[in-house]
Amino acid sequence: MKLRYFSHSAFQITTEDNKCILIDPFLDQNPTSPVKSDEVTADYIVLTHAHGDHLGDSFKIADKTSPLFISVNELADYIASKGYKAHNMHIGGSWNFDFGKVKFTIAHHGSITPDGHYAGEPAGVILTIDGKTIYHAGDTGLFLDMKLIGELNDIDYFLVPIGDNFTMGIDDAVKAVEFVNPKVAIPIHYNTFPLINANPKEFKEKVEAKGFNSRILEYGEEIEL
Repeated sequence: MKLRYFSHSAFQITTEDNKCILIDPFLDQNPTSPVKSDEVTADYIVLTHAHGDHLGDSFKIADKTSPLFISVNELADYIASKGYKAHNMHIGGSWNFDFGKVKFTIAHHGSITPDGHYAGEPAGVILTIDGKTIYHAGDTGLFLDMKLIGELNDIDYFLVPIGDNFTMGIDDAVKAVEFVNPKVAIPIHYNTFPLINANPKEFKEKVEAKGFNSRILEYGEEIEL
């Protein structure tokens, strides 16, 4: 399995049998993404919430490849109302897809579509694929239940926001790593805009000082998991 980081909160997962899953594909208006929407395809698009920097270019991509959207119930209803395929889920629930298992978690944030439609609760998402478990925290502040998420799910890769202002900052994100206890922590949601400027090297140093592993992914970088 491969994991590619486009920047901000946008990722691509390519499974061992070559299924492509996008998470929060904000690309065209993302000043830090080296990849744009006309360069990617998807079999599935997983959305943590409906803000424009997460819903992003989902519909442009879906117009090319007709993926299945996976999101919380209200956002899935909105997507279906636009004529796209959607699988409705909600926080705490899980479902086994042909690529692996998806489970949504709480996230402390907000969620409304760019055109003003209520889109349900924001979420984090846990994906178990090809024997690895990835926890994408979505946009969130720190919360104590992250300890339960870590205890119950044996997280391999924790994708954690560090940009502050709208989400956790670095110090809270380091505490989140302590709670989740992943094998590897990867910082996300930083330096896209001036309001969320943060130094991923500072995060990495603080995480490693606590005895955890961290990896900074360059924008556009793809790694083998």
